[in-house]
Amino acid sequence: MSFLTPLAALVALVALLPLAATAFGRSRAGRARRALGLLPPAARSGLLRPAAAAGAIVLLGLAAAQPVLTRESSRHVRKDVEALFVLDTSRSMAASSGPTSPTRLDRAVAAAERLRAAIPQVPSGVATLTDRVLPNLLPVADPSSFDGVVSRAVAIESPPPRNSSVRATTYAALADVSSGNYFDRSAKRRLVVLLTDGESDPVDAGEVARALPSRFGYRLVTVRFWGSNEAVYGGDGKPESGYRPDPSGAAVLDGLASATGGRAFEARRRPPCVASRAAGQPSRSAARAATRSHWPPISPWRRSCSCSLPSGRLGSPAFAP
Repeated sequence: MSFLTPLAALVALVALLPLAATAFGRSRAGRARRALGLLPPAARSGLLRPAAAAGAIVLLGLAAAQPVLTRESSRHVRKDVEALFVLDTSRSMAASSGPTSPTRLDRAVAAAERLRAAIPQVPSGVATLTDRVLPNLLPVADPSSFDGVVSRAVAIESPPPRNSSVRATTYAALADVSSGNYFDRSAKRRLVVLLTDGESDPVDAGEVARALPSRFGYRLVTVRFWGSNEAVYGGDGKPESGYRPDPSGAAVLDGLASATGGRAFEARRRPPCVASRAAGQPSRSAARAATRSHWPPISPWRRSCSCSLPSGRLGSPAFAP
């Protein structure tokens, strides 16, 4: 056990006041009884309320110190490979088969969490794509941090694209990954997982391949989320007339994967081992131990302490609330 704010426990020293007051009062009362020749009271008489007051203040000091329980776990984290999950957040990723059906981005987020769970030893990060690639999370070893960012920080056109054209997505922006310091220098294999619907402006696949060369460890894997019956629905539940599904996305992603030496997949086939196969097998020298601490919520401690405070009068008016 440890304390987040140990100095706050000094408030517990106030518990000495009711005890000191009781001791002083009993001492004076004892002298008066002896002078008058009276018998002393029962040993436990008058101690309950001061003890209750002192105990309540001690519990208050304990709550103020914010005790926490730490649990440390050891696991292996690969240092030879890192992964970056790039999620397309352009407007077309808001398309779905119905007004209340999961959007393409919803399905991409769920797939990212599944794929990341398949490589628990590989540090993984998150980035978004429109007409530029922007980082949300650099590769980290903690899967819970990844899941938290993907589920809460990834949204349609957040941030919006720089251009206001009808189609904002361009896969040419993937070239920025190599110059953006997304990967640690120690990572010999750099896995880029693109989750998109394939609807992009024309792209020079050769240019992307030159920016993400396999000789530097880059490996591109694309997963396409698309349906011919999908539409972008507005707040009124009606489809937007300006959007039409583009079936050419599969060929675009196939060409991009072929140029970069990667692989292209369709999400409807649910490829379960995409990330783990691309990450490859670690060597003995490619793993290191990592330790994590888990901090449970503090509120139960506060509630338990506050519920222990006695109500009503604690004895003399000096201790009345």
